[in-house]
Amino acid sequence: MAQSGIGSSVRRKEDHRFITGRGNYVGDMQRPGMAHGVFLRSPHAHAVLNGLDVSAALAAPGVLGVITGVDLAAAGVGGLPCGWGITGSDGLPMKEPPHPALAIGKVRYVGDAVAFVVAETAHQARDAAELITVDYSPLPAAVDLESSVAPGAPQIFDDVPGNLCCDWSIGDAAATDAAFARAAHVTRLKLVNNRLVGNPMEPRAAIAEYEPTTGQYTLWTTSQFPHVVRLLMGNFVLNIPQHKLRVVAPDVGGGFGVKQFHYAEEAVITFAAKRLGRALKWVCERSEGFISDAHGRDHVTEAALALDAEGKFLGMKVLTIGNIGGYISTFGPNIPTNLYAPLLAGVYTTPAIHCQVKVAFTNTVPVDAYRGAGRPEATFVVERLVDMAAIEMGIDKAEIRRRNMIARSAFPYQTPVMMKYDSGDPLGCLDRALALANWEGFPQRRAIAKQRGKLLGVGLSTYIEACGLAPSRIAGQLGARGGLYESATVRVHPTGHVTVLIGTHSHGQGHETTFAQIVAEKLGVKFEDIDIVFGDTDRVQFGMGTYGSRSLVVGGAALAKASDRVITKGRKIAAHLLEASEVDIEFSEGRFTVAGTDRGKSFQEVALAAYVPHDYPLETLDPGLEEQAFHDPVNFSFPGGAHVAEVEIDPDTGHITLVNYVGVDDVGTVINPMIVEGQLHGGVTQGIGQALLEHCVYDPATGQMLSGSFQDYCMPRADDVPSYAMKNHPVPSTDTPMGVKGCGEVGSIGAPAAVINAVVDALSDYGITHIDMPATPARIWRAIKAAEMPMAAE
Repeated sequence: MAQSGIGSSVRRKEDHRFITGRGNYVGDMQRPGMAHGVFLRSPHAHAVLNGLDVSAALAAPGVLGVITGVDLAAAGVGGLPCGWGITGSDGLPMKEPPHPALAIGKVRYVGDAVAFVVAETAHQARDAAELITVDYSPLPAAVDLESSVAPGAPQIFDDVPGNLCCDWSIGDAAATDAAFARAAHVTRLKLVNNRLVGNPMEPRAAIAEYEPTTGQYTLWTTSQFPHVVRLLMGNFVLNIPQHKLRVVAPDVGGGFGVKQFHYAEEAVITFAAKRLGRALKWVCERSEGFISDAHGRDHVTEAALALDAEGKFLGMKVLTIGNIGGYISTFGPNIPTNLYAPLLAGVYTTPAIHCQVKVAFTNTVPVDAYRGAGRPEATFVVERLVDMAAIEMGIDKAEIRRRNMIARSAFPYQTPVMMKYDSGDPLGCLDRALALANWEGFPQRRAIAKQRGKLLGVGLSTYIEACGLAPSRIAGQLGARGGLYESATVRVHPTGHVTVLIGTHSHGQGHETTFAQIVAEKLGVKFEDIDIVFGDTDRVQFGMGTYGSRSLVVGGAALAKASDRVITKGRKIAAHLLEASEVDIEFSEGRFTVAGTDRGKSFQEVALAAYVPHDYPLETLDPGLEEQAFHDPVNFSFPGGAHVAEVEIDPDTGHITLVNYVGVDDVGTVINPMIVEGQLHGGVTQGIGQALLEHCVYDPATGQMLSGSFQDYCMPRADDVPSYAMKNHPVPSTDTPMGVKGCGEVGSIGAPAAVINAVVDALSDYGITHIDMPATPARIWRAIKAAEMPMAAE
């Protein structure tokens, strides 16, 4: 293994520019003659948009123009497309109403954009936007998720009866009913997966420019997938030929899925740049992001688990209402369906599962992928059910999991809900996590806490994730409107230095480091002699971007494949130079040698020969040393693990302290242990945020967001989390090159259930069996007081 190759904790090469303030973010960029834009957004959740009077705004100082939905429609601008359609259990396609880039006819959530004001400065644009008079006729709003699909709910779209985008299902209903009929015990639970706001450190931003002499458009945007933005916006919204549209996503300060979608602002600013003949810039304000960035989660679920007398799982039934918001976002319908229900099998051998999902429109911000995207929601349902079943049946919570876990020897394992897991060791992860957390010593710790007047609880969560989204053919069968392959080009320069052009994108994960490690390992080139280029559609071949923990699993596989092709061509060149047969040429640690001899050529010598072909097999090989590869995965990858959380609660105040957190995760082959650990820490912290702190709340009557700033929306801080103890338990994937599995989302999947199970355990003396997320001090205190009232009456 090269010193900086696979398995080394190499320091991230990109961090120097970040920590010294030399990052290249959209908000920092300046273009010649650049003007600034501001969006005017609806204050109503649901209203008829009768018209706008923009005359006062146009007369304001510095104003260059105002764009409205009527302007876009008159210019033939299309609506925003959905990238993933789903089909209902009735065989009919989902309801897919138009999603205009600027509202026309109606507004459907607070924050729906109605106009774009452009001025010389952002302050002038903001002042002018306040001068626009908008004629609204407010309508009743469908805000509460369950009420939105009930009879008599306000209708958001005239042609979408009952606000139901789709009624979708998976699994064998008859087999599941039969399992419940023979069950010795049934555990039932209703729970909420709370709505979250992604809040990446860098808000969304965009700069657009049009060059009339060439007809060339350029959009700089905070995107996780610039090539997909170019395709969706150019082909479906603005009708721009692909070769005339360049999309650049430079450094991006965090994504978490929030920057995965094609947003209306990108199309509007690109349209306006041509119309007004100026480079234009828009930077989202934090409060604006709360009401315009796509949100995550937001499910209401009723679930049941059937067990035999020994605690073996027989079947599971799940009914979920999944919020999709006021419009369909890029991947919105896929999240509560294909990325949720197939993970309800978890790490267990449950033989029969049936899940029905009602995907519902509401007068709220559109809902789409957020870190984990369906997988945390499924794990929370499963692991809460398992914990409750253990309590009701008097079985140890670890033991009931052991009785039902998929054995390592049973992999590959076909679940009853589509997924076929290729590899894993759930029991090994569980046993290591329990040992690391000193599970057996918990009763003693609990007794000590009780002497101090505190409530101590321990919670367990086991999980499996499907990530590295999936074979294009299978994804297409599930409704994907594009492939899920990835691409890489390895360009070897005459000196042996390497430039990698890769179709994924990095927004904090350390890809410039891990991808360079793969190339260093493969080619024997120095780590510092490798550059990674991404995020520019004019420089990089078409790629699908970064989301769903796919960068290493799919992008890294394409990179490995392209690197291997470089070696294959280098072997041909070396055979010619060394006057040997190609089959006798070996390559190792950056050197081509003739087998059984000390005769050889360095990688750098072969690279130079490729570009200076004085002595070169021109009759069989073209000059140059550059190879491109595309990789379409044969399956998802399936990381998994076990997490244990320990919490302490003050019963007088409801204040909760997370005193210990342990995780043992199988993410397959680890390229850089330090980066993996950082990804795990970040994911766990976001999972803790969902479990204890974060909640996007709407007024159910008006649709006004009540948690639209950090004064009301509580983000996790350093003092909210303990020092984590995270260990790797790698079982290499058999379906991915290098044996890698995704790691970016596993923390957010395992954490919520572990923490809530710990909270419920701490409150068990009060007879409390469930508490919804977020388990805030106020919610805990109210639960304690409600439980004390009947106890006092007795």
